[in-house]
Amino acid sequence: MAFIVTYIILLTFWIFISGNFDAWHFGWGIICCGLVAYLSNDLLFKDIHSENKSKEAFNFIFYIPWLLYQIVLANIHVAKLALHPRMNELIDPHIIKFKTKLKKDLAQVTFANSITLTPGTITILIKDGYFYVHGIDRAVQEELPGEMEERVARVYLEE
Repeated sequence: MAFIVTYIILLTFWIFISGNFDAWHFGWGIICCGLVAYLSNDLLFKDIHSENKSKEAFNFIFYIPWLLYQIVLANIHVAKLALHPRMNELIDPHIIKFKTKLKKDLAQVTFANSITLTPGTITILIKDGYFYVHGIDRAVQEELPGEMEERVARVYLEE
């Protein structure tokens, strides 16, 4: 099951970013995704044989579109900040510290990577259940941990 889910994720990503749909490129995409999925399927979903791990994999697939939407929204926000005439007044970078409710290592890593993928924020450190995140302005800083943490908790069944 882990191989199949990893393969589907990789192939979907390949199709999304390649832009080449001829037999040559698509064939190589199928082969490469199969090889990478075979070599690394245990990295994304450890012990996927249990029912909970299968549900986590399923939930993760539905988390990705929401995350991509958040990345688009954050890009627009950062662009507005950068292009605003009062940019120097609006940008107010700080490092914020907050306690996470996430217990599993993979959930914390997913949350940290999701924060970092979203423009305007970078996860600097995770230590003893605390996240240290650099935020570009107050609006971004006030949203953390927020809905993203809730969604990651749902993915990893930590509700």
